[in-house]
Amino acid sequence: MAQYLISVWHDGDYEVDFEGDDIQRIVAQVDAFNQEVMDAGAWVFGGGLEPRNATTVFRPADGGASMTEGPYAKSKEQMGGFWIIEAPDLDAALEWGRKGALACEGPVEVRPFQSE
Repeated sequence: MAQYLISVWHDGDYEVDFEGDDIQRIVAQVDAFNQEVMDAGAWVFGGGLEPRNATTVFRPADGGASMTEGPYAKSKEQMGGFWIIEAPDLDAALEWGRKGALACEGPVEVRPFQSE
């Protein structure tokens, strides 16, 4: 089976309000989605990410690497989390992506890993 990255995307200024009703609903939906993926045997790995201000970037420089704080890409969007799944084909992966978008109530991107 092939592996796919399903990434969750948010607006660049997105911050989680852990006290809000919306996040409680979304967390419950995502937990149910996670369980469905696991029960189907498609789960490889997944997790949420800290906001992009927690990012550190390394760049090769003069035989070493320079380090800067903050995201690599200056973008209006940020990746908020991801799943790595195994699926028999792209259509099956796209169906998982559709279900993930509904659970998160936001956009997700489905991207295949390169084949060996």
